[in-house]
Amino acid sequence: MIDSRDLRILIELAKDARTPLTHIARILNISDVAVKKRLERLEREGVIKGYVINVNPRLLGFTRIALIGVNVEPGKILDVARKIADMKESVFVALTSGDHDVMVEVWCKDSEELANIIDRIRRLPGVKDIFPAIILELIKEREPFPIRKLIEDIFKER
Repeated sequence: MIDSRDLRILIELAKDARTPLTHIARILNISDVAVKKRLERLEREGVIKGYVINVNPRLLGFTRIALIGVNVEPGKILDVARKIADMKESVFVALTSGDHDVMVEVWCKDSEELANIIDRIRRLPGVKDIFPAIILELIKEREPFPIRKLIEDIFKER
């Protein structure tokens, strides 16, 4: 389990994964060596899986971002999900419960490319139906983790 110092390290890295350890150490009033050891432990324990960048898809030419729900025949869900994950336009693929068996996020250059990927998914063996939804406007950027919830939980434990 993480403590409040670990959480603060995660919050600082969530703001900017390139934050120098010396800056985090100053915030926590501990040495940069202590921060490094905590980071190494968080990485070793799998809390930190990696360090990524967050890009603006539109500035890279992707004007059509869509979430696609995919309903699949029983026994073929994993095969379909893996085939979709191999498609170059897919940036997220998950098996889900509820309305759809698989949820997919795709980034496309234009409507024609989106129509093409929808058709390719529809033609995969085992796919029963697909439900695309184009993202019109992003209201909240995806957070690396629920920061406010973890802060609340840690302070409840005290």
